Amino acid sequence: MNSEPIPSYLRPEDLEGFVGQPHLVGTGKPISIFLENGKVPSMIFRWPPGCGKTTMAHIISKKLNPDPVAGTGQCFFHLSGVTSKKDDLKEIIEIAKKNVAYGKSTIVFLDEIHRWNKAQQDTLLPYVEKGTIILIWATTENPSFTINNALISRCRVFVFEALKEDEIADFIKKNLEKIKKNHPKIRISDENILLASKLGNGDLRNSLNVLESAIMMKGAEVQRGKGAKDKYDEKDEQDKCVSLTDQDILSAGQKSVYYDRDSEEHYNIISAVHKSLRDGDGDAACYWIQRMLMGGEDPLYICRRLMRFASEDIWPADNNALLLSTTVYDAVQKIGMPECDVFIFQLAIYLAKAKKNNLTYRVAIATRQDVEKYGNLPVPMVIRNAPTKLMGELGYGKDYKYAHNDPSAKDQQHMPDQLKNRKYL
Repeated sequence: MNSEPIPSYLRPEDLEGFVGQPHLVGTGKPISIFLENGKVPSMIFRWPPGCGKTTMAHIISKKLNPDPVAGTGQCFFHLSGVTSKKDDLKEIIEIAKKNVAYGKSTIVFLDEIHRWNKAQQDTLLPYVEKGTIILIWATTENPSFTINNALISRCRVFVFEALKEDEIADFIKKNLEKIKKNHPKIRISDENILLASKLGNGDLRNSLNVLESAIMMKGAEVQRGKGAKDKYDEKDEQDKCVSLTDQDILSAGQKSVYYDRDSEEHYNIISAVHKSLRDGDGDAACYWIQRMLMGGEDPLYICRRLMRFASEDIWPADNNALLLSTTVYDAVQKIGMPECDVFIFQLAIYLAKAKKNNLTYRVAIATRQDVEKYGNLPVPMVIRNAPTKLMGELGYGKDYKYAHNDPSAKDQQHMPDQLKNRKYL
């Protein structure tokens, strides 16, 4: 029996076994064409975990370097942006130089490249530019924000997609015999596979881990003899096999939520909340808010964004929107998670249904533009305060009209001369 984890021994060795990403590896697609030609550029693989980025790097390495050559060193290196350092790269470069002499490509797969700072990333530049190494890096972040522009310009960026449930299920079914070989006493149904595929949330590795955990827990249960005998049918009794149930799969793991409070996904989802509310789609707004809450977002952050929305997109069409927003913020602060979630949904539903007006937002933009354009324009003398005799003699507040006593006060000049007739409202 193989003690190697399922995700490891099921890792595909070629494109035929690779799952998903048809826009990259299908017939006539970029990566397929590179491999057919036997030459690949440095590449950046972007996005979700468990979608095949590392596996693809291994497949590329095996395709380019199918046979070992005497005198060459290792041709594939897997570095981590968290634990690897510049010294690790220097050692690899020396090996890569030897490989070049034997016509071998050296592939450096750098996972979580966004963890490296600018200085660390810069050390890669000359070797990527000369072709000493083929750099393949994976990141769940937007490379435009986290990777040096000089490196991006020397690489092809490929966006991977989360795997579909049916793609994950098909992969498991095709490799089911390998799993059964290592776990011969456990029966796995199509329903088990489908449920594990759903729980993976687009992450093949996660689905396989869920399935493996369920198998291990069921195996331990059988060994203890806990309720096993009554689960055998006549055929199973002879072989002492037991079937996985959906409850076994559910107990092994719950559906994960991909969300990072400091990454692009954070901003994508809060943008989805705001725009859904603006369009009056309360259903979508509540869904995205739930995604944030289940991903561990601070509920007060969500409340602050909804409070902003109440002024930016609603007032003066509905004066109660901001009042309710501040009330909900206070309630969430006092109650906390998980009980405070209903307050946030109550507010989101109200804001979605409220009439919209972006007056305050337009005023904020227009006034900012004037300040940027004209700089520090002087306050008209008539509305300046004159707390000292000297300031009064200089004309501060001269001829000022008190609005409570003189209705014509509204006609006084309140704006600088350059903006005398400027209207924002």
